[in-house]
Amino acid sequence: MDGYLLEWLNLLGRWAHMIVGIAWIGASFYFIWLDNHLQPPRSIADRDRGVGGEVWSVHGGGFYHAQKYVVAPEVLPETLHWFKWEAYTTWISGMFMLVLIYWWGAEVALIDPQVQELGQWQAIGIGAAFIAGGWLVYDGLCRSGLGKDELLLGLILFALTSFAAWGLCHLFSGRGAFIHYGAMLGTIMVFNVFFVIIPGQRELVIAKQQGRAPDPSHGLKGRQRSVHNTYFTLPVLFTMVSNHHAFVTGHAWNWLILIALSFAGAMIRLWFVLRHRGAASPLPLAAGLLTLLALGVLLMPPGDNEPRLAAAEIDFPKVAQIIASRCTPCHAARPTREGFATPPKGVMLETPAQMGAYAHTILQQAVLAKAMPPGNLTEITQDERDLIKRWIRAGAPTR
Repeated sequence: MDGYLLEWLNLLGRWAHMIVGIAWIGASFYFIWLDNHLQPPRSIADRDRGVGGEVWSVHGGGFYHAQKYVVAPEVLPETLHWFKWEAYTTWISGMFMLVLIYWWGAEVALIDPQVQELGQWQAIGIGAAFIAGGWLVYDGLCRSGLGKDELLLGLILFALTSFAAWGLCHLFSGRGAFIHYGAMLGTIMVFNVFFVIIPGQRELVIAKQQGRAPDPSHGLKGRQRSVHNTYFTLPVLFTMVSNHHAFVTGHAWNWLILIALSFAGAMIRLWFVLRHRGAASPLPLAAGLLTLLALGVLLMPPGDNEPRLAAAEIDFPKVAQIIASRCTPCHAARPTREGFATPPKGVMLETPAQMGAYAHTILQQAVLAKAMPPGNLTEITQDERDLIKRWIRAGAPTR
């Protein structure tokens, strides 16, 4: 595919995904907040007509009075607003980006021969299997008897998602593994809406239209899946931005980092949900924050005991030659590497001044995380990485 066209599709796809994602997550967070702030209706008349809870709020200069029925109102209103397309378009745009970047460009973004030797179609098939299989296993568990025990179900889901994180990180490049993990959770969230929440709501509406007593189990199932979705949200959002942070995706223990960050996100979200209901135990929040703190300490680069060379002792022409052959094919005003129309993140490494200016970025991406070149396409050696490190430790001289 033409590199320029690829860049435009990438830009428009990310923009659309961000817009519809904000709309979906915003609505989801609001309704979780709303459900947890409901108070018994004060009016006896409201209770008699089936109102189970209500909440007053003020926003944008106006007052709002929201009410929730125990099952359904006696008579359906003429206009009933549904919340579903925010979820569907988020998934569609997300899958578009996954196919465009990680499947179409699997050799660059998804496959890392140092992790696993895979062909393009093998990698695509494995990625698709994780995404589809994640939903099938999750949905089967929720529909089984285990679905009635939320604590046990939660522990099993955590164990299975942890196994998925481990498996993906032992098959794909770090950023490819993280994004497929997020796509698996995101698919579960959207399919919860498509296969459980919306059909249950539709059945409630049809029952009222036909004069039947609505089955309250549909509402209970929908609420269970909505609660699961809210705990998946923060881990999914992390994976969406993780490809910008090679120090986690490129780490030797990236799978464990992914599990820990998912746990931290779920715990923090749990605290917010509990807080909506009133006084909440600080333990979930503390668990999430302590996990983040522990990761920060554990990921700290080890001290460099090598003696630092003086600038005059560095053979910069040799360093520049390594960067030019291993990094510049992508990081140039006009990249020569197929599939790149512009340098990634605007980083150009064509001149000594540019190499010196981006020395810290080179150290983080190419030396410490070893995330660049992606999949080691340009076959940089460990000796070359070490030479770059010594150059940077000496102050990145460019003469």
